[in-house]
Amino acid sequence: MSDGQPRAEWIFPEEKKSNKGRIWLIVGLSVLALAIVGTLLFFLLPRDGEPTPSPSPSASSSATASPSPTSAPTPTSTPTSEPVPTQPPAADPDMDTFVGKVQPRLDDGVRGLQLVQDNMDLGAQIVDSLQNDAAVLSDTPAPSSLAADWSDAVSQYASRLGDLRAAYDNGSDPQAPLDAASAALQKVRALVGL
Repeated sequence: MSDGQPRAEWIFPEEKKSNKGRIWLIVGLSVLALAIVGTLLFFLLPRDGEPTPSPSPSASSSATASPSPTSAPTPTSTPTSEPVPTQPPAADPDMDTFVGKVQPRLDDGVRGLQLVQDNMDLGAQIVDSLQNDAAVLSDTPAPSSLAADWSDAVSQYASRLGDLRAAYDNGSDPQAPLDAASAALQKVRALVGL
């Protein structure tokens, strides 16, 4: 090429940049901000029928005042306050309903103790799960005709599971505590006819 000839150059016209991404970002952030503000207002603003919290009239602002053991703050009520509704006591469950609630955990207990028997090296983790189930069984309201016996039997079962777990923790032979836990579980199952 000679020096006197012009060179060919490609010239691209400037394209207009799209602002769609920025617009969507702004819209998204605005919606998020409104959702946060709405949530805060929902939880912070008093609702109809709910009394607004007020400072206790018996609160003292002096630093030298000491509470006396014989005086107790007395609740005050205003004539405009509505009485707080109390929940009715839970109805006494019938036996079929109760058995339906506890049978899955009792069946899991049988399977779990059998797994411990078959896999002594994995027993500690299984016993932990069975102890959680025993706690749920203990919290399950029994029919009034069975309540005292149920509570005693489940406590005994939970105690035997604790002995079994302790055997694993101490590194001792778990067979005797396992047999005791199985016997205690059978007593619980017999109470509900399983």
